[in-house]
Amino acid sequence: MRIAAFVCVAAAATMVSLPSFAETVTIKFSHVVAPDTPKGKAAERFKQLAEERAKGAVKIEIYPNSQLYKDKEELEALQLGAVQMLAPSLAKFGPLGAKEFEVFDLPYIFPTKDALRKVTDGPIGKSFFDKLETKGIKGLAYWDNGFKIMSANKPLKTPADFQGLKMRIQSSKVLDAQMRQLGALPQVMAFSEVYQALQTGVVDGTENPPSNMHTQKMHEVQKHATVSNHGYLGYAVIVNKAFWEGLPADLRTTLEGAMKEATQYANEIAQKENDDSLAAIKASGKTEIYELSEAERQAWRKVLLPVHEEMAGRVGKELIESIYKATGASN
Repeated sequence: MRIAAFVCVAAAATMVSLPSFAETVTIKFSHVVAPDTPKGKAAERFKQLAEERAKGAVKIEIYPNSQLYKDKEELEALQLGAVQMLAPSLAKFGPLGAKEFEVFDLPYIFPTKDALRKVTDGPIGKSFFDKLETKGIKGLAYWDNGFKIMSANKPLKTPADFQGLKMRIQSSKVLDAQMRQLGALPQVMAFSEVYQALQTGVVDGTENPPSNMHTQKMHEVQKHATVSNHGYLGYAVIVNKAFWEGLPADLRTTLEGAMKEATQYANEIAQKENDDSLAAIKASGKTEIYELSEAERQAWRKVLLPVHEEMAGRVGKELIESIYKATGASN
């Protein structure tokens, strides 16, 4: 209800707060992760390219690590024009009413990055962005982070090992169903609060790509992690629609070019950043890393695939089937 109220006034609020283009346009770009993550580095690359090419016409201010807003607040802030640009994880759009985005949270739906790209770079990805337009949001790009690992203070080798664990998740009905399917107790929590919650035992574990786990120092308060690659974490770079459409056409073209190159950079570095972070977690000696065998991975997959059918009513059965077709996956 609260978000809906914000949506209703978003257009009016943004229309009266458009900048004067006789002066430098300032774009506040807020995100919730560390600057040295794939998303953080891509945001900096976008800033560098945009400011160089706009030759003083634009200034990009980046606010990482939830400096301005936490997970639940940032979309409202964008709709109200308090910030102009975000790169939230794809799960964030479900509570906004764009439930289709939660298809990205389905366990084992993307067998490879190439399969994923067929969705984000194709008509399915475009259709998702089209659905945001009525909410005062324009989608600009999809940025990779990577496939997720599970962590806790006990070994997680089989689905049965999750029984009764309090596992932090983003606000996503699909992720809630995933953890319940494993016998865990899902706990929705802002990303900025996870380290302390793990440290104090408010939650027992979580899921993240290695780069997020390492840069937030979660490995210091988690004794075990399993390379399960069960789910994908990616981001949508979005902008306040009224603000974006109010920009001069030539400046918008310049920004689109900078975003295209920053997106290529983001997607190129994501895998290496996660590989390096996983190696750093291992080297720290604080978290024991377990690699699933193929037989163990198939056991996880068998337990988790029923989530696809369970969530078909929420994200759309036809959408799930269209992703199967686009990726060539058989589920």
